[in-house]
Amino acid sequence: MKLVITDKSHHIYAQVICATIESAAQVRGTGIAKRSPEYICKKMDQGDAVIALDGDKFAGFCYIETWDHQRFVANSGLIVHPDYRNQGLAKKIKQLVFDHSRTKYPKAKVFSITTGLAVMKLNTDLGYKPVTFSELTKEPSFWKGCQTCKNYDVLQRTEQTMCLCTGMLFDPKQQKKKHQKKIKTSTFKR
Repeated sequence: MKLVITDKSHHIYAQVICATIESAAQVRGTGIAKRSPEYICKKMDQGDAVIALDGDKFAGFCYIETWDHQRFVANSGLIVHPDYRNQGLAKKIKQLVFDHSRTKYPKAKVFSITTGLAVMKLNTDLGYKPVTFSELTKEPSFWKGCQTCKNYDVLQRTEQTMCLCTGMLFDPKQQKKKHQKKIKTSTFKR
């Protein structure tokens, strides 16, 4: 299995990625925002996506979106093809896309919204914390991306303050404070 940052050569997988996302939404019966193959290709061109390949077969995918002038980064569209599920691939993809986000946008807060317990666990393991939607981007174009989700009416009725998704946030400033607290001043006095 090979996990790589995408480029134009991966356009051939855009259609199967979109179909896999749509199929997963139907099977789960929960909201997953749909994306077009053109949108997926744009993310690939920008190097803002990770793809997992088993030889030349599509196995998994996740992409990065930036918001509020790169103050926020969302890791979105995490999907593993049904033939490759329950093998730990989602965790590897999530780790790589998270690391790539942190490298490419080191000052940005990284966030995710999800209805999936497995993704919540992956996010927690990476240091994300559950937050209210008020702590996420206010950018209307982000929330517009939720329009294809079957739960969009909930988001609209609550003026983007609540939905069935859970918002999760990794704040690099909080991580620095956490690490700074662990160092005892007595260590420096020695």
